[in-house]
Amino acid sequence: MNPVKPVFRILEQTHQPTMLELLNNYTPFQLLVMTMLSARTKDTTTIPIVKEMFKNYPHPKDYVNLPVEKIEQLIYRVGFHRVKAKHLKQLSRIIQTKYQGKVPETFEELILLPGIGRKTANCILNYAFNKSTIAVDIHVHRIANRLGWIDTKTPEETEQELQRTVPREEWINANKLLVGHGQTICSPIKPKCDECAIKRYCNYGLRGKIDLLPNHKWWGFLAQQLFKFSL
Repeated sequence: MNPVKPVFRILEQTHQPTMLELLNNYTPFQLLVMTMLSARTKDTTTIPIVKEMFKNYPHPKDYVNLPVEKIEQLIYRVGFHRVKAKHLKQLSRIIQTKYQGKVPETFEELILLPGIGRKTANCILNYAFNKSTIAVDIHVHRIANRLGWIDTKTPEETEQELQRTVPREEWINANKLLVGHGQTICSPIKPKCDECAIKRYCNYGLRGKIDLLPNHKWWGFLAQQLFKFSL
């Protein structure tokens, strides 16, 4: 039996909704903005910001003529807000002029937008357009490796290996199930293995070993990985 299916069936029962699930009544453009702004920022910070911002600026055309300084003010509480404000203005102009205000629906087009990496592109295809993709963030990478499904170091490697390991019909649920589990149970440090419903399927949980060492070299490595997986 494929090791993924029994794990996903259990996670469906214990699942806590992710940010993009909670905000699924928003437009593809708004989901794109939310995902971009959420990189290196907690959902509890991102959600109130975007909800308030979209009251007055819900469409890409609204940002085309909006000064970048104003956008910075609107999103100043998110990480790297100046860089993200610049990207938001740039991608809004492209979407408005090249795509008539509609978010493109292919990975190849999404990945060319300013500030949009593989994770964000796959998230939008998955959550906004209901397409079967595997969006790899730090939670997906960590849990898949801890479970022993894969043995990878980079987001690209993880995505490729999960595409081989996870049955195609399960791709569409992979991100939401693993991210929800990572945010509530399978944290980077001191995961709640005693509370984990899938512990019996997990190499890490069965081993009971701390695989993240709190030293200065590790913190530097973690910072690099967080940046890679945030786009």
